[in-house]
Amino acid sequence: MIRTVAETGSTNADMLLLAAAGAEEGVWLRAERQSGGRGRQGRVWASPVGNFYGSTVVRVRAGDPAAATLALVAAIALEEVVRVYLTDTVAPAEAGGAALGHAPAGARDAPAAPACAGATMWIKWPNDLLLGGAKLSGILLERAGDAVIVGIGVNLAHHPEDTDRLATSLAQHGVTPDSADFAETLAEAFSRWLAIWRGQGLAPIRARWLERAHPVGTALTARLPDGQAIDGLFGGLDGDGALILRLADGGRRVIHAGDVFLL
Repeated sequence: MIRTVAETGSTNADMLLLAAAGAEEGVWLRAERQSGGRGRQGRVWASPVGNFYGSTVVRVRAGDPAAATLALVAAIALEEVVRVYLTDTVAPAEAGGAALGHAPAGARDAPAAPACAGATMWIKWPNDLLLGGAKLSGILLERAGDAVIVGIGVNLAHHPEDTDRLATSLAQHGVTPDSADFAETLAEAFSRWLAIWRGQGLAPIRARWLERAHPVGTALTARLPDGQAIDGLFGGLDGDGALILRLADGGRRVIHAGDVFLL
């Protein structure tokens, strides 16, 4: 079920309240606009009308993989959906993998933007989606008891110009999906990958994430919560979904939390 409101402060904050009141797993809340949208580490998330802002709740059960790995689930579901909309503009080398059963309304009808043809799309750890090297979306997980709130923001029609990170939108790449249609397609994909995560464990989620991530050997900088910055090469994910950095001295560092930047 997807509930839509014209405006709210934050869909994550609202979903936390709904979860506390007993909201069942699978419920989504979508806002046309947020006045207090936020990203990881308290960053402001610009929320003009035309983009997607939505949150859902997962009720963690005994035997589920670690709750933090729901970030990987959200990332691969989102990447799958965006790829359908960008069928004609994403670089051929990046295409492949499981496809959704249908093309969302407007996904194939909009003209491709010639300047963006061939743009590559990668997932960057832990859950950013990069299109043509710029940030397209963000995912924020918050937990209260057995409820994990998964918040997702996607730049469909607009993207910020005044941030410290290059950003982009689907409109800049030739398609402008309807946010309600995007919500339906994303909810379907997330539900399907959540069932795999719960029924088969983390292994297939990790494998899919690695297929869609920047290549092994990509130069990265990881900025840790304590302010330390570590340079290295992407070495994949460990069995728990943490980032592996290969260091210049031949060692490796496993990163469980932090911001990652491509060099």
